Amino acid sequence: MTAAAPPAERAAPPRNARPPSPAPPGSVDPRTWGTVILCAIVAGAAATVWMWLQDTHGGSLRTLGDELTAAGRLTGLVGAYLVVIEVLLIARIRPIERLVGLDRLARWHSRNGQYVISLLVVHTLATIAGYAATDHISLATETSHVVLHYPDVLAATVSLALFAAVGVTSARIARRRLAYHQWYFVHLYTYLAVVLAFAHQFATGDDFVGHPAHRVLWALFHVGALTLLLAYRVVAPVRLSMRHQLRVVAVERAGPDVVSVRVAGRDVDALGAHAGQFFLWRFLTPQGWWQSHPFSLSEAPDGRTLRITVKETGDLTRWLTELPLGTSVMVEGPFGTLTAGRRTRTKVLLLAGGIGVTPLRALFEAMPAAPGDVTFLYRVGRREDLVLRDELEALAQQRGARLLYAAGSRRQRDPLAPASLQRAVPDLAEHDVFVCGSPSFVDHASATLVAAGASPDHIHAEKFEL
Repeated sequence: MTAAAPPAERAAPPRNARPPSPAPPGSVDPRTWGTVILCAIVAGAAATVWMWLQDTHGGSLRTLGDELTAAGRLTGLVGAYLVVIEVLLIARIRPIERLVGLDRLARWHSRNGQYVISLLVVHTLATIAGYAATDHISLATETSHVVLHYPDVLAATVSLALFAAVGVTSARIARRRLAYHQWYFVHLYTYLAVVLAFAHQFATGDDFVGHPAHRVLWALFHVGALTLLLAYRVVAPVRLSMRHQLRVVAVERAGPDVVSVRVAGRDVDALGAHAGQFFLWRFLTPQGWWQSHPFSLSEAPDGRTLRITVKETGDLTRWLTELPLGTSVMVEGPFGTLTAGRRTRTKVLLLAGGIGVTPLRALFEAMPAAPGDVTFLYRVGRREDLVLRDELEALAQQRGARLLYAAGSRRQRDPLAPASLQRAVPDLAEHDVFVCGSPSFVDHASATLVAAGASPDHIHAEKFEL
């Protein structure tokens, strides 16, 4: 590790430092919302199983066919209920996001999607096998009969194929090969899959045919999820755009393959953004109007403008360098919990990996601290990959903070090995640690930090993964 700038004897106050905004009077604590929503989810799951039990009892399970069909009904119901939860996890419901963070919701969404696909596959196989056993015909014949002749089952089969396609493209190996906008476009088919699956449940599901109360309850689940999705994914961004009228006011090169974009508008301060947070950005150009991208603020918000700094990794981010001034911008957010509000200790270590430097650079500027209280450790593969280096060194000098660079291949010598961290920050156990970067970087850094003596309860991490 190498030091970048000696601390100044006296640090000037950061340009845009401000404490996190208090909750508005009369607002509900996010933890209260979290408790209410968790109770609602558990109650919904109990109601789902209750519907299955209405037609399932010992006397109804006389044969293997009956047992397989009952298992198919249960897995189908639970899988369909988890589809509703899947929609809620991507609805970006603000109270939930403020409680757990959008990156964690994205991981839950990914894991829940695996359960959905597994349950729906089991539902399909168990149901067809149960029907085949009852009818005493082959699986192939029963499959053909069910898919082609049962109402809306062909649509449900297409739905299952779409869910599987979304699941495959979400696998880590596939994500590495897909550009963000390609992955995002494939995920839009999730909504079509939900619609296609819904109809056959009412048309052929034993738990709904002849059970009007079940049908009403199931419809309420789906309508409620759809309402929240539209409210937070459509109405909220449109309202923000109409109110703030954000536009691009500057586009600057921040490195050989890095660009910074600054936007301004009306009442920018009312967005309530804090250093460490990110927005989902939609630049209204022919190339970008139809898709949004998560970019962190790379500068502490000053109430007048917002700045992002993006590493060019594909066609979509590359054209940002040619973004016309005056381009209209839609945003969703702010999102993220990696803010100064999570700080509990006087001393702070900011640990950035690659382009994960952007939100931590904003925190470096805004976080209140006395000289010597903050250490910024920037991990890159090569020194040429350092982003915003001049700004970081100026802030370190201004604030009396330590700025360290850790460059090199982990295979040759891991700059974040526990011994290296202990030498760089001898009193690491007394620090709050803010970590940001790729999932692999955050996982590795978190493990080595604990091994070096950092408290797991004081490691605040955010992964660049949505």
